[in-house]
Amino acid sequence: MTDVTQILNAIAQGDPNAASQLLPLVYAELRQLAAQKLVQEKPAQTLQPTALVHEAYLRLVGPADARRWNDRGHFFAAAAEAMRHILVDNARRKRRVKHGGGRHRVPLDDVMPAPRSPG
Repeated sequence: MTDVTQILNAIAQGDPNAASQLLPLVYAELRQLAAQKLVQEKPAQTLQPTALVHEAYLRLVGPADARRWNDRGHFFAAAAEAMRHILVDNARRKRRVKHGGGRHRVPLDDVMPAPRSPG
């Protein structure tokens, strides 16, 4: 059993210190996974890999989710799924009318009248 699997088991059993031990062990891999996910997104995506990692990590080991992860692979598969859900939720939020969804860019020349010459 790897260190990661042991720590995941400790998290599932409610060890409050286990989550802080896990992040340094998995951070680099999670960041790489986040970067791969973001490459597949549209250029208008505003989330950074670090923010995506932190949000996914909180969803995976937060106090509301006392899950039991079978092993390292199971944890990273769940992390990939959590990142996908975060990206989908973010895209849906941006498309809402309240957040500017449905708006289109209009060139400034089309909106403002041309300056009048004195005379």
